[in-house]
Amino acid sequence: MRYLYYPGCSLKCTGRSYEESLLAVLKALKIDFVELNDWNCCGATAYMAVDESKAFAIASRNLALAEEQFKNEKEIHIIAPCSACYMVLLKTQNYLAHNAGEMKKIQSALKESGLSYEGKVKIRHPLDVLVNDFGLKEITKAVKHHLKGIKVASYYGCQTVRPLATFDDAREPVSMDELVRAIGAEPVDWPLKTRCCGASLTGIIEQVGLPLSYIILHEAAKRRADVVITACPLCQFNLECYQTEINKNYQNDLRIGVIYFSQLLGLALGISPKELGMQRLFVKPEGVYKAVKGGETVYV
Repeated sequence: MRYLYYPGCSLKCTGRSYEESLLAVLKALKIDFVELNDWNCCGATAYMAVDESKAFAIASRNLALAEEQFKNEKEIHIIAPCSACYMVLLKTQNYLAHNAGEMKKIQSALKESGLSYEGKVKIRHPLDVLVNDFGLKEITKAVKHHLKGIKVASYYGCQTVRPLATFDDAREPVSMDELVRAIGAEPVDWPLKTRCCGASLTGIIEQVGLPLSYIILHEAAKRRADVVITACPLCQFNLECYQTEINKNYQNDLRIGVIYFSQLLGLALGISPKELGMQRLFVKPEGVYKAVKGGETVYV
């Protein structure tokens, strides 16, 4: 199967290492994909509060572009790695499917740019594709460095598995944990895998957002996790980049690597740290590096 890849804004800027690592993994596993032509911002979550119809039009343009680009394919599957993009595209598709009046307005807007949307696109998260299409057994076969002894806290965040995702459970997701087991590491059993990290509040109202990130990091450390993995650019940013501020505010000494699940998978597949964007990290996951290199520190 061939997939369309929709990066969204974050993976081209602050979440660049997510794109680097995910694309490297897809190529290593020989998963066929091509980037969506002329894609635009999904609108994230803020657009909905400004103008709902325009927000749906912005998001649906990407779906219409996917149908146009893959019009000769039997199936149209679009991979949306960013949690916000994934959720917004699913929300748009679901809303238009159940609101004929809104669908008519969106179709009229799309027609102005020579596009149409017929609801043929299947929106996929990369975790869904890796676990359910490619398969865990095949991933295990491709592993070059089994990360035995590494304890991993899988953090899904608010939007990856809810409210509309169908590939995993909204309250007790397991896809990342299954991926962790497939590469030889140990998933940590913890209750905060879908708790909010603070999202944009961490940068806007720090006294509200910062404690939410602290709670997650503190619990991961309490469970003796060597590393936290996530599938959300904003979650990764909050949990990694605010650790100095968190330690200052809570008189703590938390220091734990927070990386994308695709970076951990890439290391297990034998992809170089630089190809995975590991050099962009502020907090190096030294324990993971040593597992990959048999006790030696990896420098990137």
